[in-house]
Amino acid sequence: MPAPTRIPPESLAASHHSLTLFATSLLLSLVAALSLSACAAEAPDHPFAVTVKADFDQPWAMTFLPDGRLLVTEKAGTLKLYDDAGVIGEVAGVPDVAFSGQGGLGDVVLHPDFGRNSLVYLSYAEKGAGGYGAAVARGVLQLDSAGGGQLTELQVIWRQVPKVSGAGHYGHRIAFGADGKLWISSGERQKFDPAQDMGANLGKIIRLNDDGSLPGDNPFANRGGVAAQVWTLGHRNPLGLAFDGSGQLWEVEMGPSGGDELNRIVRGENYGYPIVSEGRHYSGIDIPDHDTRPEFAAPIIAWSPVISPSSLIFYDGEEFPQWRGNAFIGGLSSKSLVRIQFAGDSAREAERFAMGARIREVEQAPDGSLWLLEDGSKGSEGRLLRLAKPAQGD
Repeated sequence: MPAPTRIPPESLAASHHSLTLFATSLLLSLVAALSLSACAAEAPDHPFAVTVKADFDQPWAMTFLPDGRLLVTEKAGTLKLYDDAGVIGEVAGVPDVAFSGQGGLGDVVLHPDFGRNSLVYLSYAEKGAGGYGAAVARGVLQLDSAGGGQLTELQVIWRQVPKVSGAGHYGHRIAFGADGKLWISSGERQKFDPAQDMGANLGKIIRLNDDGSLPGDNPFANRGGVAAQVWTLGHRNPLGLAFDGSGQLWEVEMGPSGGDELNRIVRGENYGYPIVSEGRHYSGIDIPDHDTRPEFAAPIIAWSPVISPSSLIFYDGEEFPQWRGNAFIGGLSSKSLVRIQFAGDSAREAERFAMGARIREVEQAPDGSLWLLEDGSKGSEGRLLRLAKPAQGD
């Protein structure tokens, strides 16, 4: 049996040195690439300058007051009042909320005639017989000289029916139409079938008078009960609700595994969930696409991979005139601000701005700047951001 070949120590040392140099070089290259990637994420080439204005604890929604101050909801159940000098006060009188999972204090919207009646509308999750559900209440906002205030004459004007177990898919976005009607997005609470059940108002877009009473011209008014509230059905988790400049209502909702949707909301239509979807169940089981069931209204845009839409506005400001008539969607898992361009009843994603954080809310300020709320959950910050045109020379 031949003796094993012996490698001289000096050769081993040289080989080890070469391998070390190669590994070090490879590591430095990877670090450099990651550093460049991080820098790109921190300082992307966006057509706007971002200013951090404040920090909040898991903020969910905001709305501007006529004097330029900002109401901000925090999921745990606090309503904050922010002014541009950086002062943050608190508004008392908020209803008790069920703060768990996706539940808590949600949307905040002013009555169209707020200047006369001072009415503020809040959505939130509440506990009751049978489990949990979303509710909408309204109250009169009374501000004080110390930078805070209170809600008085609080009145619950709508509730999800029935209350169910779990803490997901409340939806509960609020919008007012030009005719003064109140619109509410109601999620199916991760229960699937209620989205098609007209004995429940889960998985629906709801239309009410501003006091919560029922308009006589709703498409299912003659059925009575909660069906009389319904404008459209077959929705999953609708988290954005907004009117375009022509008065057309649009909605964005989270799909299952894939299949996030932008929908044009049409009176009495059924949008198909959970019978159809452009996504599939998290178990991997397929859901038939909309084109297999043409009786259901199909989304104008569907996203796979998802953007996780959180909010929706239509822009008509002066700060970015090139974007008038476009919509903006806040993205959670996509950590982005998504710009949508329209041509009649069709739409397309025109641009996606990486923001480096989960975006919970987007709003347009009176001066036309865009304001964002970071989600503040999953270990992230909950900052308030202002997006405006870059200063000359930037």
